[in-house]
Amino acid sequence: QIQLRESGGGSVKPGGSLRLSCVASGSIFSINAMGWYRQAPGNPREMVAHVLSSGFTRYGDSVKGRFTVSRDNANNAVYLEMSDLKPEDTAVYYCNAEITGYSGRYQSDDYWGQGTQVTVSS
Repeated sequence: QIQLRESGGGSVKPGGSLRLSCVASGSIFSINAMGWYRQAPGNPREMVAHVLSSGFTRYGDSVKGRFTVSRDNANNAVYLEMSDLKPEDTAVYYCNAEITGYSGRYQSDDYWGQGTQVTVSS
């Protein structure tokens, strides 16, 4: 089975930094897009950062200039470097990837990690 696993969440003070990691595993043929979404209580899920296989990146407006997304294709991993964290960044952060796997046939699907909590408070 293809799985995504996040790590690196935690509690930090405003202005602090965290680095989130996500690693995909399983019968992976290729990965197109990898990225991060977040959802805070009472709010809809929003896109945080996104990387295509070409290296093209996209950021949500609320994190531009503060977060940096990068991808390690050799390890099927994506990272999110978060700096100058603000209380409004508090949310569950989910790794997302569009992956083509092979288990008798090729199949492309969106996969989600279980999420990692990021809490920014004084």
